[in-house]
Amino acid sequence: MREGSVSAGPVVYWMSRDQRAQDNWSLLYAQSMAVETKSPLYVVFCLVPRFGAAETRHYDFMIKGLSETESRLRARIIPLQVMAGRPVETLPAYLNDLRAALLVTDFDPLRIKRDWTKAVLGQVSVPVHEVDSHNIVPCRIASQKAEYGAYTLRPKINRLKDNFLTEFPRVRKHPFNTADMLKPVDWEQALRTVKCAASRTQVDWISPGFRAADRMLKDFIRLKLPGYAETRNDPTRDGQSNLSPFLHFGQISAQRVAWEAQQSGAPEPDQEAFLEELIVRRELSDNFCHYHADYDKVSAFPGWARKSLAEHEADPRPYLYPESRLESAETHDELWNAAQKEMMQRGKMHGYMRMYWAKKILEWSEDAEKALSTAIRLNDRYSLDGRDPNGYAGVAWSIGGVHDRAWPSRPIFGKVRYMSEGGARAKFRANLYVRMQEEEKRDSP
Repeated sequence: MREGSVSAGPVVYWMSRDQRAQDNWSLLYAQSMAVETKSPLYVVFCLVPRFGAAETRHYDFMIKGLSETESRLRARIIPLQVMAGRPVETLPAYLNDLRAALLVTDFDPLRIKRDWTKAVLGQVSVPVHEVDSHNIVPCRIASQKAEYGAYTLRPKINRLKDNFLTEFPRVRKHPFNTADMLKPVDWEQALRTVKCAASRTQVDWISPGFRAADRMLKDFIRLKLPGYAETRNDPTRDGQSNLSPFLHFGQISAQRVAWEAQQSGAPEPDQEAFLEELIVRRELSDNFCHYHADYDKVSAFPGWARKSLAEHEADPRPYLYPESRLESAETHDELWNAAQKEMMQRGKMHGYMRMYWAKKILEWSEDAEKALSTAIRLNDRYSLDGRDPNGYAGVAWSIGGVHDRAWPSRPIFGKVRYMSEGGARAKFRANLYVRMQEEEKRDSP
């Protein structure tokens, strides 16, 4: 980012990845800088009309969450302004008109946000400070290189975790703003600027925003965290937290989730299993995307996996499905079809099934490059938590052996770990899972 002395003048927090008014280090830092210089504090959000494969279900979830965030900021006399368009088209002129003294933004390892930030930096002269509000141990502090896997990142996280896993201070009413700054956001007008594709189905099992996230967190800790280590990998049992959509849009802080889980009194093995997923695995995904600019390409796979997959590229495929058949869940494998239906109908797929789902796409595609692009497109289009480091790292693990080791070679997969329908059926009641997705489809509007 751009260093420099911060003079008195408005401080602007460019909210992007962390769309909340509480438990947000970026907002807390921006307010501390504004208080130090006795200056006004503004929050801006750039609403781009299209964002990758995102559809109306994603924009609806995000905008409703932002509306709640606006109300919470308003209670603290902090204005939120939503600007339609790409950041480079809107932010520089806004900062210039405001005569801003400092721009604060939140950390994001994905290429699109990094490109946005670089473009804005090229158009403004004010200091720009980036704060990692998404990870518990900030990505650049946890490691200064791409990690081989959870086993190399885990000890680094564990050494630092207690320094960062703390309770949050509160955002206070900003003393240098006035009520006449609080012009309400016209959310209907904001929605009209969106030009994305319409979703086939809307998602109605989950409500957006911090209040809903907090309720879900409390229910998870009370009802599901005890026993989590046993139930989390069974797709027929409601054992997962279901917090990933809220975490993706930054409507709740991972640090808040981890803090509450740690204070819960749940059995130690269950806490450890949950915190491993929430902290180590999740922050490993940010590490992967931050240190691999090609995180969504085959070139990000480890060398052994690229070599092995290339050696087996000409292997016969018993089934080859075009993307349209996959998208419509029209394969010979009813278990895979059920996973695809779960993602289309609920905007979320069970973690175990997402691994199986991606590996079968590799098995049924002409090569790893085609499989990777297909899996990413489908996940980004239908999952509420798509377009996220967790998704890119998870697909790369399934198809390209990222964060995994080499296994005995076999057709098509080479040395990349294989998952079979028979293996899945041995782990859980697959027929029940298939029936559950059929019932979900019948009940959906």
